Amino acid sequence: MDKVDFYRHALQEEDVEAVAEVLHSIFLTTGPKTAAFEKAMAEFLSVRHVIGLTSCTTALFLCLKALDIGEGDEVITTPMTFIATANAILHAGATPVFVDVEPDTGNLDVERIEAAVTPRTRAVMPVHLYGSMVDMARLSELCRRRGLRLIEDAAHATEAERDGIRPGQKSDAACLSFYATKNLTCGEGGAVAVNDEAVAEKLGWLRLHGMTKSAADRYHGKYVHWDMVGLGYKANMPDILAALLLGQLPRLERQLERREAIARRYEDGFADFPAIRYPRVPAGARGARHLFTIWVSPERRDEILWRLQDRGIGVAVNYRAIHLLTYYSQRFGFRRGAFPVAERIGDSTLTLPLYPGLPDEAVDTVIRAVREVAGQDPR
Repeated sequence: MDKVDFYRHALQEEDVEAVAEVLHSIFLTTGPKTAAFEKAMAEFLSVRHVIGLTSCTTALFLCLKALDIGEGDEVITTPMTFIATANAILHAGATPVFVDVEPDTGNLDVERIEAAVTPRTRAVMPVHLYGSMVDMARLSELCRRRGLRLIEDAAHATEAERDGIRPGQKSDAACLSFYATKNLTCGEGGAVAVNDEAVAEKLGWLRLHGMTKSAADRYHGKYVHWDMVGLGYKANMPDILAALLLGQLPRLERQLERREAIARRYEDGFADFPAIRYPRVPAGARGARHLFTIWVSPERRDEILWRLQDRGIGVAVNYRAIHLLTYYSQRFGFRRGAFPVAERIGDSTLTLPLYPGLPDEAVDTVIRAVREVAGQDPR
């Protein structure tokens, strides 16, 4: 059986040429390309500001800092996500408070949030898992009513939409990822989408040591002294990365159409096979289709994963439930049974190849392999 890679990026020669152009220019760090990308990304999302950063993890952390959330505060989030979500909360000095997830999407269950709110709760940090958005209309109303900040982990969801809402439109901030396997990628990178002018300004100096002017600001025109207005960090996106991103933006919609076609082919391929389940995209939503995961028997998940690897199928696990990982269970005393829906998904999940360049024949190869392996007697 032919090998099927788990992921292949969709970068083109024009993207390579854009980076070469930057390498022959004056600015390698944050400069005109970063500014152009931030403007284009803000237009794409229909938000007022985008601030380019080095990662989504940094974006989450800086948003918490920008909103003065830290020591003694609690942030409600999901245990079914990559560890960066909860880690960023800890790095900011706050405490992550987990709430269980919806059984059909894996997303944070909005119905359960209110019961987790305490006098120390300052914010909610939902994750748009696999590219399918949380119900932001309901969640933003809940946060408004309870006086809570709302920070979206939209690492999977750049192109996503639900009920006419895009990332960043109903929250204090939405954090994006341009990691190597993301739909929009520069290898490593991230950004924050935000509408509030004051928050955007604060993020601007938080990403650059607390300085009021970047290298590009200091280079153009007569020299103007910069000031340090707060204790900041080093997290500014350089022009080299921004150049990689700029050319991909116009291709995102077309590539999403291909991702959607592949996801639907998978869904059709497993529709009549009870051993395989998969998360659904809610009604009224457009998923970014960042990942296609299936849910298999927890007792057989690892065996199925290994057998697929033996057949040359690239697979991964996205994700195991955070609260059961050693650090979190030891630090906070979490035990199995605390968040049973997230635990079931974490024990069952298996991620299949999904990228625009994946041909239909390869998708069919994966479907056949999964059906054969999952249908085999494990003995």
